Amino acid sequence: MKNYDAIVLGAGAAGLMCAAVAGQRGKRVLVIDHAEKAGKKILISGGGRCNFTNTGTAPDRFLSANPHFARSALARYTPADFLGLVERHGIAWHEKTLGQLFCDGSARQIVAMLLDECDKGAVDFAFGRPVGAVDHADGRFRIGDAHAPALVIATGGPSIPKMGASGFAYDLARHFGLKVVEPRPALVPLTLGGDDPFRALAGVATGVVARAGKAAFRGAMLFTHRGLSGPAVLQVSSYWRHGEPIVVDLLPGRDEGWLRDAKRATPRASVGKLLAGAVPQRLGEALTGALGLSGELANLPDAKLAAAERALAEWRFLPSGSEGFAKAEVTVGGISTAELSSQTMEAKKVPGLYVVGEAVDVTGWLGGYNFQWAWASGWAAAQAL
Repeated sequence: MKNYDAIVLGAGAAGLMCAAVAGQRGKRVLVIDHAEKAGKKILISGGGRCNFTNTGTAPDRFLSANPHFARSALARYTPADFLGLVERHGIAWHEKTLGQLFCDGSARQIVAMLLDECDKGAVDFAFGRPVGAVDHADGRFRIGDAHAPALVIATGGPSIPKMGASGFAYDLARHFGLKVVEPRPALVPLTLGGDDPFRALAGVATGVVARAGKAAFRGAMLFTHRGLSGPAVLQVSSYWRHGEPIVVDLLPGRDEGWLRDAKRATPRASVGKLLAGAVPQRLGEALTGALGLSGELANLPDAKLAAAERALAEWRFLPSGSEGFAKAEVTVGGISTAELSSQTMEAKKVPGLYVVGEAVDVTGWLGGYNFQWAWASGWAAAQAL
């Protein structure tokens, strides 16, 4: 029987961070993962360059049944803290739009950095080892021939199952009597019904403001063979509920009355010609047809043009669903924050049991926020081990 101070289940972002920090604090740590190597989701993130954090990180950019839960961990381990680690390892990086930080080179550098930090803490690894039964007795957790007074669940959520993701964390949480907020796909493309004419626009992208409920995001929207994708749609997908529409401003920034003003300035022009200068041609043609606005502007009543303006500013798509966990970048929902300490990530009614990263009911926006939650929650738990 091998004795440890902590066993970490999952060699992803949160698990590696937790193990490295705890190990360097003098704790004997074992990381167990069913995969053959560490950080598989890290490696595919950000197009292989890993959007490892976001300088705009704030609690209001995360979804949770308790919107205040993430505040403590995020305040104690910040994007600047992680960036300092990246720079100490000599990893070149750059900032894209909206505070997103990426490696200049490869996501492999982030995995190598985390493994190096684990080596500094003398962390043990057991790869290619599916976790079977987890026994808990006399204040100790036992998995196979290893036991410890602390167990960290860092196995993520069910998004991207082809990478080995599953609902294992939820099953284990329920085994210990912890509640789970219903998980659903997030940062995921949305589908449109088979008869929706906009599916014929696959490959067309345009800048929009997309809304679902009270959430609104500006960015690109991409029409696909199955429906809608692109950053703006991925963002609102986390807030979207089945049966609800998403509302899209197809021409953001236009002043009220722009079509009527165009009628007075260029009465011989058509709505189609105006749209062709503002959106991709195929989309402009589809919108003109859907609005029923053929012919010259001079021949169209102002009331009809005003109605067209409203329609273009509040175009309603009714998704038939999403592309599910297979295409979801992350999961909304997870192990209930009501069960956990926001300071330590420890389960309130199971001393020694911790939950970090995506397994927790905390989900960030697109753009590096979920990695920052992984680093911050892993760091918080490591301070308490």
